[in-house]
Amino acid sequence: MSTLTKPLSEKALLSMPDSSYMNAAQLGFFRDLLLKQRQDLIDNATMTIDHLRDGEAEADPNDRATLEEENALELRIRDRERKMLPRVEAALRRIDNGQFGFCEETGDPIGLKRLLARPTTSFSIEAQERHESRQRIQGK
Repeated sequence: MSTLTKPLSEKALLSMPDSSYMNAAQLGFFRDLLLKQRQDLIDNATMTIDHLRDGEAEADPNDRATLEEENALELRIRDRERKMLPRVEAALRRIDNGQFGFCEETGDPIGLKRLLARPTTSFSIEAQERHESRQRIQGK
């Protein structure tokens, strides 16, 4: 996106006509959103590593137990974020190859509101529901 071009706002994105679906401005909006999300995930991981590395040993057993519980919670959060990073990368690849915003299963538009809520999604709501239903039936 050109430095002279003002970034597209969410309101402007949603007010565009259906015929503008996944035009250059919309793709740029989602690319910026995903790049920021990727950087946030990387920054959070780095912050956690630094925090755990710099952690001081507590002499009091209660303080130590509290600190260990806080560290375990932080690690669970980062583990979820670690699993999110490949999804962000896949969404960026879909932007690059022209598949972003379209359902992997049906090829139909996913929709701007759904993409704003979950920019890493690759399924329409209907296809996602079918996918989850199949998983429940298969017991996965």
